[in-house]
Amino acid sequence: MTIATPRTLAAAALLFLTALPALAQHAATQAKPIAVQMYTLRSIASLDERLKIVHDAGVRAVETVGTQDVSAKTLKQLLGKYSIKAISTHAQLADLRSDLDGVVAFNKAIGNTTLVVPYLKKEERPTDAAGWIALGKELGAIANKVRAKGMTLAYHNHDFELVDFDGKTGLELLFEGAGPQLQAELDLAWIARAGRDPADLLGKFRGRVFAVHAKDNAPPGQAKDEDGFAALGKGVLDWNTILPAAARAGVKWYIIEHDHPLDPAAVVKTGAAYLNQHLPAGADR
Repeated sequence: MTIATPRTLAAAALLFLTALPALAQHAATQAKPIAVQMYTLRSIASLDERLKIVHDAGVRAVETVGTQDVSAKTLKQLLGKYSIKAISTHAQLADLRSDLDGVVAFNKAIGNTTLVVPYLKKEERPTDAAGWIALGKELGAIANKVRAKGMTLAYHNHDFELVDFDGKTGLELLFEGAGPQLQAELDLAWIARAGRDPADLLGKFRGRVFAVHAKDNAPPGQAKDEDGFAALGKGVLDWNTILPAAARAGVKWYIIEHDHPLDPAAVVKTGAAYLNQHLPAGADR
């Protein structure tokens, strides 16, 4: 039996106190519902390296892009290696139409339960109010099917959904047609690019916003080599207004994204640091 001496007790206490800041920082990171959209990191050579970047930024959740071009087994192993969970995936509408069971099976295998329609090709985009409502009804039917399988369907916007049709945007019409089962993933930078107020739109979708894509727009005419996007908190969006509005809307996840970053790792690190510092207390999970 080893008896602790005053000297060993003091040393242990000193070691514990020294570790407290790191432990507190780790706990704070884990308390925030922050994820990274893997599209941001697509220019990085290997999937392993991409996930390491997420891990090194202190983030423990990602939104995947389809299968990430690997098997479910490989993806699950890599996620586990870095203690990262998949909270959602971007699943193309064509795949949901043609192979819904396959999409569901792959995502269940990696532990993900949320599918997101990420983008509509030009030929898939409605051109009038009736078309947006009809598309909404189709997505509502798919949402009901995936719900029966224990999953959720969401829709991610760009700017083209925010065209006005007699006082309502295409996005609003789509969600009206879909019914309550379809969740929203609001891309805040694209909302602003469409000339809309992100905080106002968050209010309109209150209670059905699964996540936001937390990204920023550079000042007009700047960052042309990054398609005018900026790292989170380094652009022109009014986050002091947007983040409280997101919390009131019931946003579950804040997903860092940048469409064309020159330095993807820096964008992820900057976004994670900004959200950890600025997310309101009510956003903690």
